[in-house]
Amino acid sequence: MCNKQPWMNCRVAGWCAALMMLALPLAAETVAPPADEPAPVLDEEVQDLKAQVLNLNHELFLLEEELLFPANTQVAVFLSMDIGEYFDLDSVQLKLDGKKVSNYLYTKREVSALHRGGVHQLFLGNVKTGEHELVAVFTGLGPQGRQYRRGASLNFKKDIGAKFVELQITDREIKQQPEFFVREWE
Repeated sequence: MCNKQPWMNCRVAGWCAALMMLALPLAAETVAPPADEPAPVLDEEVQDLKAQVLNLNHELFLLEEELLFPANTQVAVFLSMDIGEYFDLDSVQLKLDGKKVSNYLYTKREVSALHRGGVHQLFLGNVKTGEHELVAVFTGLGPQGRQYRRGASLNFKKDIGAKFVELQITDREIKQQPEFFVREWE
C-alpha cells in the first residue's frame, strides 16, 4: 500500500503504527486491573491515552496537509450559486492548463445547500508560479428543462502565496438565463 501512496503517507502511517505499538503494552496492562487500584482510575487513564492518540493523529494529519499542499503553491477552487431559478446544476468539470483536475456530480441535496448560500470546494492542488488557465464546464438543465452545457474560463497569474478562485452561477433576470462567472478572490 505504501508504494502506491506518496512517501509522506507511508511516514505518517509508520508514526501511527509506532504510536499504536506503544499503546498496546499500556492497554495490555490495564486489562487486568491490580487489586489495589480501583477500575475507574484505570478507565480515566485509558480515556486520557485515547485522547492523546487522537490529538496526535490530528496533528499528524495537519502536518501531512501542510507538507503535501504548501500554502505558497496552493490553488483552491470553490463553487457558489445565486437563486438558481434558471439552472438546475448537474455537474462541473474543471481543467487547469488543459488537464482535467476535477469532475464533480452534484446530488439534489448538495444543490439545495448551494441555493441556501453554501460554498463547495471543487479543487485543492499545487501549481507552479506563472500564468495558468482555468476552464470550468457546467452541465445541467436550463430554462424550459433543456439540457444546458456552458463553459467559463479565467487566465490568472500564480504568485507566491495561496490563490483562491470562485466559480459562481447566477440568474440573469432580464434574459431569464443563467450566467457563469469565474473570478479570483482577493
